[in-house]
Amino acid sequence: MRDFKTIPAEEQLAQIRRGSVEIIREEELVEKLKRAQKTGKPLRVKAGFDPTAPDLHVGHTVLIRKMKHFQDLGHTAIFLIGDFTGLIGDPSGRSATRKQLTKEQVLENAETYKLQIFKILDPDKTVIDFNSRWLMALGSDGFIRLAAKYTVARILEREDFSNRLKNQLPIAMHEILYPIVQGYDSVALKADVELGGTDQKVNLLVGRDLQREYGQESQIVLTMPLLEGLDGVQKMSKSLGNYIGINEDPKDQFGKVMSISDELMFRYYELLTEIPLAEIQTLRREIASGKRHPMEIKGDLAVRIITDYHGADAANAAREEFNRIFRKREIPEDIETKEISLGSGPMRLSKLMAAVNLAPSVTEAQRLLESGAVHMNDQRITDVKAEISAPGEYFFKVGKRRFLRLLVRD
Repeated sequence: MRDFKTIPAEEQLAQIRRGSVEIIREEELVEKLKRAQKTGKPLRVKAGFDPTAPDLHVGHTVLIRKMKHFQDLGHTAIFLIGDFTGLIGDPSGRSATRKQLTKEQVLENAETYKLQIFKILDPDKTVIDFNSRWLMALGSDGFIRLAAKYTVARILEREDFSNRLKNQLPIAMHEILYPIVQGYDSVALKADVELGGTDQKVNLLVGRDLQREYGQESQIVLTMPLLEGLDGVQKMSKSLGNYIGINEDPKDQFGKVMSISDELMFRYYELLTEIPLAEIQTLRREIASGKRHPMEIKGDLAVRIITDYHGADAANAAREEFNRIFRKREIPEDIETKEISLGSGPMRLSKLMAAVNLAPSVTEAQRLLESGAVHMNDQRITDVKAEISAPGEYFFKVGKRRFLRLLVRD
């Protein structure tokens, strides 16, 4: 098997460049690759993740996939869980102080991360570390000596901090410490390369500076783009609801991929699959020429993504189910069934939808009705005053992916 010992540095660089936004500095990376080849010693490639939420989404995997590229080349992939920095909360891109988590919350989330990353990374070739290992050992005197190696002025040059100062919004002292603490991770790990999103660039550069302060060779900084969510505008985020979760049901993952725009599809192909870039360009040409339909190629993308997290059988089953429901307009085989009683008389459809969780509230149910998102027994219902007055079996479809078989009793 070819690895960094036999693959020329320029060839390695071509794979490393894929999807990246910036490499600081590329010429230094080439020198590191050549030196690794001569010495037989792999590069130490680090990416840090603060476990601030229990589940990862595919936006997080953009970095993890880049780690896999280095890993496939034979270099050492270090997945750093920021159990210490997670207690602080990364201020990058924030307009207000991030809520701090408890140690118990951080550790619980960290355990789920370890399970999820091995859907992409090779567990036998991945180093998992926790930054509390060295940061807790620093002690108060060590923290003071560390803080002395960086100036407040440089920290406050950050756009998010300068904007908050300009708008007279508070900046807590622990937030100022965050980039210094993250930078020290690179010192402790003797990192050769650190990966991060474009929003992490300043923090990653602090690591370069601190390594020099501690007499080490500066790490290479490689930034990756922030993957757009399903809306194609905002960065993928659970809080915005525009995400595809790694642990989501395959059918939900498939439906979400099929909902993205044709243009965004190719960005997902580049950042979320290993298809060669030349093949992606071929797919573009095939759509432009009319040789293939975008929905077919988007379905192929969904299968590739789901296969990574649930296996090929689950991916193909999700595709078949999607085609059966959305192309043939059939009802799913495993449709959820609920029962409800009319009680004393007719029930407004909006109230019923809220009662059986087809909508989070009566108000939202009314909005869904008005927007034409509600079908009952294959008929679109738009009247917010519509009622169900007779017992029987009713099939509901709300939006593109919510189905329910409702048994209405007297």
